[in-house]
Amino acid sequence: MSLPPSEIPSGAMRFNSDSQKLEYWDGSQWVQVHTFSPNLDGGARGVFVGGTATPTFSNVIDYITISSTGNAVDFGDMTTARGGLNSGSCSSSTRGIRVGGDPVTNEIRFVTISSTGDEQTFGTLDTARRQTASVSNQTRGVFGGGTPAAKNQLEYITISSTGNSVDFGNLTINRDGAGGMSSPTRGLFACGINDTPTPTNQTSIDFITTATLGNAQDFGDMTVARHVVAGISNVTRGLCGGGLNPGSVDVIDYITIASLGNGVDFGNLSEVKRSVNGCASPTRGIFAGGDSGGTKKIEIEYVNILTQGNSVDFGDLTEARMEHTSFSNAHGGL
Repeated sequence: MSLPPSEIPSGAMRFNSDSQKLEYWDGSQWVQVHTFSPNLDGGARGVFVGGTATPTFSNVIDYITISSTGNAVDFGDMTTARGGLNSGSCSSSTRGIRVGGDPVTNEIRFVTISSTGDEQTFGTLDTARRQTASVSNQTRGVFGGGTPAAKNQLEYITISSTGNSVDFGNLTINRDGAGGMSSPTRGLFACGINDTPTPTNQTSIDFITTATLGNAQDFGDMTVARHVVAGISNVTRGLCGGGLNPGSVDVIDYITIASLGNGVDFGNLSEVKRSVNGCASPTRGIFAGGDSGGTKKIEIEYVNILTQGNSVDFGDLTEARMEHTSFSNAHGGL
């Protein structure tokens, strides 16, 4: 027996036996979940950039085909080896964008996802920083927070062009090491450290409407306060995995992007990890690398975004590293 609309929780999912489609409740109606991404030139691809390896920063760029399992393959090289990247990247279905990093820089770089090759120059951020968080739709990328400066600042670029970032607005608080999640209309910035008045790990989530300009608004809270988290998403759900507070955690939370509200337990990573990073297709979420107990990790693992459960083995990166960044040509913002 169906519940009356007033009793259906926002984000609830069902299989429509008439249309043979998966649907979710957006608060007022059932909406079809789209599980395809057209024109991907070879499939949904996840790309992992740079990071802190042993004992130095890495300039490695490697990639996977998200629909398969297996080890990452060499893609190209960064212009300069950098760590401190975390969620400092975004993408369209054709381009991947990387910003900032450690040693602290204001550089913006890009690659063409369907090909292989080295980073190319795009432009610069307003302020040099590391550990930003990023969201995007097909047209626009938005970068938020980071350290040591511009900790609540939002800037944006037009992904298909090149040039310097432009002011977008501000986050509700300073955020260092937050995770970014995207739908075609919304961008979410989750967790991170707020250093005002003293450094404190956050559970809070901000959201913006990506196509407009303006300040972020409150969305809700994740289940665990932490920073250096991995944010991934499809069009419906955003997942937030791993992080640090004060030790590493294995928590994966999820939220329904079209609604407002708090995170819900999704499952767990294979082990506690900080500075893990991820990417997504419409059906799969990928978590790769990170640090666990002082050991940099090479493993890649995945979850099925439309269900709930623990991550399972996918393969390995080409080298063990943490504080890298990652993007795909099939995430929820596209």
